[in-house]
Amino acid sequence: MAYLELKNLNKIYPNGFHAVHNFNLEIEQGEFIVFVGSSGCGKSTTLRMIAGLEEISDGEFLINGKRANELNPRQREVAMVFQSYALYPQMTVYDNLAFSLTLEGVDEDVIEEKVNRTAAILGLTEYLDRLPRALSGGQRQRVAVGRAIIRKVGIFLMDEPLSNLDAKQRVTMRSEITQIHKEIGATTIYVTHDQTEAMTMADRIVVMKEGYIQQVGTPHELYFNPTNVFVAGFIGEPPMNFVKGTVEDGKIAFGDQKIDLKSQFADKVSGYEGKEIVFGFRPEAIALGEEENAYHIRCNVELTEMLGDNTNVYITNGDQQAILKVDPHDTPDVDSEITFSIPFKSVYLFDSETENRI
Repeated sequence: MAYLELKNLNKIYPNGFHAVHNFNLEIEQGEFIVFVGSSGCGKSTTLRMIAGLEEISDGEFLINGKRANELNPRQREVAMVFQSYALYPQMTVYDNLAFSLTLEGVDEDVIEEKVNRTAAILGLTEYLDRLPRALSGGQRQRVAVGRAIIRKVGIFLMDEPLSNLDAKQRVTMRSEITQIHKEIGATTIYVTHDQTEAMTMADRIVVMKEGYIQQVGTPHELYFNPTNVFVAGFIGEPPMNFVKGTVEDGKIAFGDQKIDLKSQFADKVSGYEGKEIVFGFRPEAIALGEEENAYHIRCNVELTEMLGDNTNVYITNGDQQAILKVDPHDTPDVDSEITFSIPFKSVYLFDSETENRI
């Protein structure tokens, strides 16, 4: 296991593009960290700087307290799993798993023991004599993971390893990778654009946007205490609903209705009279009907999506739109008028200009 420190890391390409800005993070030994964000946010570039595949333009990277900027990937003792399986097509599963150990000159008996143990962990024992083309996508990805963990390195890096799998395979591999991490205990950094992967796998999540860290925290912290509009909208499915409005007499408009903020959030909105703020609430936080300790909103039902365990209800009030997540047994009729409640405790307020949480 390894303790990692990233101090003001920057990546600037020769054409002047600044891909990563002042990235600061401490990663504890054995921690499972997930970098998440939309395409082009700098998460994979940061991972590649950690791996030694990209040069660090500025800043310092430390492994167990020692500067590692100038070390090559092998000297950093990292193992990496890429988006593509990157298996040798002419080699069997056994030979793919054994390849790095063979290069290191490890004794054949030791290699056989490690390959068999790794294959057992990953459920690959019966496939050791097969070529990659005879495997499913999930099986190939398990081989790629096995080739990384067989070396027993202290740092395990994964760059969108599940993106080529179908939905069912992704669910299975998520749980398998999480279990492998518990058994191996290596410090793991995992890159994905899928917030579901981040929420279900991570000890802590690093949310990135345009090369900047937006927030670092546990899945619980990011879901319940987002620091800004971007994090609030990125974490959660469906995303958080946002209502922009100018505060007038402590109230903002939701379509043709007024939400009285001063009654519950006077301390937060006192300095925003005449200014625009963002009112946020999660689709699953609402209740149909008029509940106590909540704002009551009338609306029209435009569309419903029955998803099995819940129904997404698309509603409008004037020019305001939102999504509600309700029990499928309570699905309202399309074109009907309903009232829903937003609990006071489930309201998020953001500064419209900075987009930071108020």
